[in-house]
Amino acid sequence: MVADAVVYHPTVAHYLRFVATTVGRDKLLRTLQYFSRFYAWYLFRTNNPARLIAPHEAIKKQFGLARKTLRLGKNVEHFKAAALAADSKNMDPVLKYCAVGRQLGYAMYLSLDAVTYLDAAGIWPLASAKRLQQEAYRAWFAGLTCNAIAGLYILWQLRQREQRIDKNEGEGVVESKTIMKERNTTNLQLISDLCDLTIPSTALGYANLDDGIVGLAGTVSSLIGVWSIWKKTA
Repeated sequence: MVADAVVYHPTVAHYLRFVATTVGRDKLLRTLQYFSRFYAWYLFRTNNPARLIAPHEAIKKQFGLARKTLRLGKNVEHFKAAALAADSKNMDPVLKYCAVGRQLGYAMYLSLDAVTYLDAAGIWPLASAKRLQQEAYRAWFAGLTCNAIAGLYILWQLRQREQRIDKNEGEGVVESKTIMKERNTTNLQLISDLCDLTIPSTALGYANLDDGIVGLAGTVSSLIGVWSIWKKTA
């Protein structure tokens, strides 16, 4: 039967594994949130009526709040990752410091973001919510910057390794393919980080970007995240 073919199809099982993860659901919500941010801007700039813009503004706001809920408690994970990176004895020093900086940045961002949750949800107004959210953006900016620096450093290391390879030998060919795979992964993550940097940069006033650019950048980084989690749950 057609119904059985659909229900038992491997893609359906893969999808269920994907949405069973909190991070998978978060990336889907994030994609819709930032695309709505872009599309609301587009509708406004093309002089569409407010009734057409309002649903996308609502999606941006409500999905953002839903994601804030999903992030509650996640700061502990990043504090632990920072401690593990700091204790590592075999990690490259540059990558080690970048990893510690990234994880502490994310941990502080999530901690400050959690403090503002009750205010954002309208449960308990907090006079300092706006200031705390700005500090959260600063921490996120720092974490993303550390990750971008680590990505650039890894690309430099890969270039150095590639120059020492003899591609006329079998081992050299295998090593070359390994380097290419690592470079593609690093480039994808670097693109994601640079896209994400537009969000805190604009919120903090470091860059003067409109909602169209920020929305598109956030959509691209979200889709990269969706693709990454989809592959991990295969």
